[in-house]
Amino acid sequence: MSGPIIKKERVLVVDDEEHIRKIVRFQLEKSGYEVETAEDGIEALKAVEAYPPDLILLDLMMPNMDGYEVCKRLKSDYQTSHIPVIMVTAKADLENKLQGFEDGANDYIAKPFAITELLVRVRNVLQWSQLQRQANPLTGLPGNISIERELERRLEGEGRFVFMYADIDNFKPFNDYYGYRRGDDAIRLTAEILVEAVKRFGDRDDFIGHVGGDDFVMITTPEKCDAVASSVVRIFDEKITRLFAQEDIDRGHIEVVNRKGTVDRFPLLTVTIAVVSDGNGKMDHIARISDIASELKRYGKRLEGSVVVKERRKDGKSVPVGGLENH
Repeated sequence: MSGPIIKKERVLVVDDEEHIRKIVRFQLEKSGYEVETAEDGIEALKAVEAYPPDLILLDLMMPNMDGYEVCKRLKSDYQTSHIPVIMVTAKADLENKLQGFEDGANDYIAKPFAITELLVRVRNVLQWSQLQRQANPLTGLPGNISIERELERRLEGEGRFVFMYADIDNFKPFNDYYGYRRGDDAIRLTAEILVEAVKRFGDRDDFIGHVGGDDFVMITTPEKCDAVASSVVRIFDEKITRLFAQEDIDRGHIEVVNRKGTVDRFPLLTVTIAVVSDGNGKMDHIARISDIASELKRYGKRLEGSVVVKERRKDGKSVPVGGLENH
């Protein structure tokens, strides 16, 4: 069976000098990119409309339509505004750079340029663009595609890691009671808390992702996992009350009238963190990690307050180990 087809990233090179188009095209194709070329601004806009690229290398000084105007038109159109642009020009003074950035350019490279510098800039802008497309729009954290790729990278690597699944408890009634804006505030605050905890107690290579809604993941090392999880619980319990009215804090719950006209009581927001470690042997598949995390999360949600629920593997089975409450 053949492996998956990996789509090459497409770069459109726009320059009125043929020899530059040829050199840049050769080097980019050599580096694994699919390349199209255009000799002026009008041709460039037609090429983008016919087959939108992942990145545009755009010469500034061209006949018919210069790079400024091309960039301005691309960024003013919703269908093309997301395409990153690297301006390429002999005019490297500050005034020209600022105008290019004001028109929407993402980066700038001056002629004559070293091919090595060009390739690094192309790679960096494409990576940034990919992360932007995959990021959750509410929190800016990496989304599901990035989470899966990070897990695959960890599974294929040599080092041990711990996967943590964080979920806000009682979020739906809170969102219904206070409204979606306050719900968004709770999700953003949780994201900030995770980032703060990982920065203070984790490692540089740790990962934070936003699955969606009120679900998040963190990936760290076995040595750092307890400190990170404990910090999240402590900071969450300290800060989350700012989103509640004082009367609800005093009662210790919110009261919601259901469809039958009776009052349902729901506890204030807490957080459950399911901790999946590889034990003495490595996890072998993303789906296995996800299944164990879901099982632990269900267990943790039956416990009161903010909890951290760990997992140990015995005879190939997942065994919850305690709800570590209010760290």
